[in-house]
Amino acid sequence: MPERVKILVSACLLGETVRYDGGHKRDRVLNETLGPFVEWVRICPEVDCGLPVPREAMRLVGEPNHPRLVTNKTGVDHTERMERWAKARLEELSGLDLRGYICKKDSPSCGMEPVGAFTRMFIDRFPHLPVEEEGRLADPALCERFLQRVKA
Repeated sequence: MPERVKILVSACLLGETVRYDGGHKRDRVLNETLGPFVEWVRICPEVDCGLPVPREAMRLVGEPNHPRLVTNKTGVDHTERMERWAKARLEELSGLDLRGYICKKDSPSCGMEPVGAFTRMFIDRFPHLPVEEEGRLADPALCERFLQRVKA
């Protein structure tokens, strides 16, 4: 049996209850269709950097090229905390032979549109690795293209 490729994935997509509201966003395509063929490397930037579950929802504010990660109601800025943690975690990830990253749509830390705080740093560190949001992988053509890039 061929070795399974390592793909970084937002932990909530695997069914972990790490979201700000204490929930998850388990994705059937990832878990049931892709899961048997890949080795998931789970990540939840918000929880992994020390924020609790549940927690106040956050958003990206400020300059589009380097937005701040700020809580919605109280305005607490978690940017430095996230960046400090992300630098160390990205260094750890550099030794894992990752082949791609599947991130959570609309997440202020690990989304793609707009680019979340962690995802931006991931792309800067690993510009050659394919990055995709989970919802787009439900499209068979987009999923196949992502997998081809992962295997390349």
